[in-house]
Formats: sequence, structure tokens, C-alpha cells
Amino acid sequence: MRHNRKVRMNRLFGGGRCLDVAIDHGVCNETSFLNGLEDMPAVVKALVDAAPDAIQMNYGQADLLQEISGKDKPALVMRIDMGNPYNRIRHRDMWAVLQNETEPLIGALEMDAACVVVNLFMLPDEPDLFRQCVGNISRVRADCDRYGMPLMIEPLVMQPVTEKGGYMVDGDADKIVTLTRLAREMGADIVKADPTSDPEDFHRVVEAARCPVLVRGGGKEDLRAVFDKSAALMRQGAMGMVYGRNIYQHANPSAVVRGLMAIVHEDVSGEEAFARYRQG
Repeated sequence: MRHNRKVRMNRLFGGGRCLDVAIDHGVCNETSFLNGLEDMPAVVKALVDAAPDAIQMNYGQADLLQEISGKDKPALVMRIDMGNPYNRIRHRDMWAVLQNETEPLIGALEMDAACVVVNLFMLPDEPDLFRQCVGNISRVRADCDRYGMPLMIEPLVMQPVTEKGGYMVDGDADKIVTLTRLAREMGADIVKADPTSDPEDFHRVVEAARCPVLVRGGGKEDLRAVFDKSAALMRQGAMGMVYGRNIYQHANPSAVVRGLMAIVHEDVSGEEAFARYRQG
């Protein structure tokens, strides 16, 4: 089924690179993530019109994208797991489970997804959460091989909740490289990795992955800073980005997509991307 996987990878990586807009935050059970995602039909329509390479969704909303006719719409990336590390508190039991435990890929196959994505959480002093993620990936990997479905693994090295509240990235390059290497060893076709604190270190993540690396966006930041950082990470060898809140929580998401697409596909600077964004 490796041929099928190549077909799906081609759908995802237009021109060899990919901007994937993540709007899969509804499974996080975190109120703050839903600002900007209240009206999902309108969000999907606006993003389709903005024309990124892909839109990342869960099974229960994917029909909004896949019922749109025509062959030029963005590819579907489907999240197939969920967990509770996204909140500002540390729960008594930290968990990560597949959304469909018996047939985890069935929804992605039904919805004609180009790729599935699964988390690999590493939180301080949460070894059982980490083991659950490894189990999820192990379970899914065999099905991905069987059906020719590309597997995106999302290694997330998080800070303790006590530091800055929930779901905060630890940008330590050594930790990110080590967890990315683990994702590669488990058979990732694509890695969705956190940016290193110093963007100049990101080439180490790319080298460890030995497959296309997409940069994870994380929390909403100043847009000019987002563009500058994104351009720097692309220069380090990233093949694109998976951004959510920095797009859908912005006043003009389609303009943000325009700027990011220029960075991803035209190698423009952050300054030039910001100029494209301000065109309207």
C-alpha cells in the first residue's frame, strides 16, 4: 500500500510543501480554544476560499469540508486521537485515547482524508500519558501501512502546568530533537514539531525526523512575529506549518493564510509576508 500513501502525500504537499490550517480544537475540551470556531460551517467556507493546502479537522466536522464539490479544495488532515493535557489545570488522571478504539482509521478512510495525525505527549512526571500515546501510535501504525494512509505524529514536549498554566511548549531543542527521533523510529511519515526556542536550532529537528517536518503554531502571538519566526523556520528546512489559533482567532484569517502561503511556497521573508497580509 506504499503507492497509496504516496498518492495521499501528493495531495497534501502541493508543490512539495504544505500549509495545514488546524481547526480540530473542539476535542480539546478547552473553552479558550473555541473562540473563533463557534460557527464551523462559516469557518470552513472562509478557509476553503482562502485556499491553504490542507485543513485539519476531526471526524464529526469533516463533512463540512468534504461535502464541498470540486477538486481544488484543501486536502483533509484528520485528527484521530484526543486527550486532556490542554487545560490550565493538571488533572488527577492525564489521558490520551484514540477517538475510535476498535477501528481508528475508519473515519479517515470514509472521509477520504489525505493524512491522519496522532499526539505524542511528553509532560513532566506523566509517564503513563506518554505510554498511552506510544500505544496509540503503535495501534495506528499497522493500519496506516495496511491502507496506505500517511501518519503524522505530533511530538509535544510540554512545560509543567505550574510554570505558565496549561499546554505550554518547552522549546528546549535537545528535548524536541529526542522526541522527534522517537516519532521517526515509530514510523512517522510526517512530523508536526514544536519550534525550538532559537529558530536556528530547528535544522536539528529536521535532521532527526528524516521525513517532512511541519511546524506547530501553538498559542496566538503577534502576527508580525509569527511571520518572522515562520520564515526563519522554513530556512531551517521545515516543509510547512500547521497553524490554528494564529489563523482562526485573527480578525482576517484569509489574509493570514495569504501571508503564510507566500512564506511556505515562495520563500518570502516575514516582512514581505506581512506586506502580502496587509493587501486586504
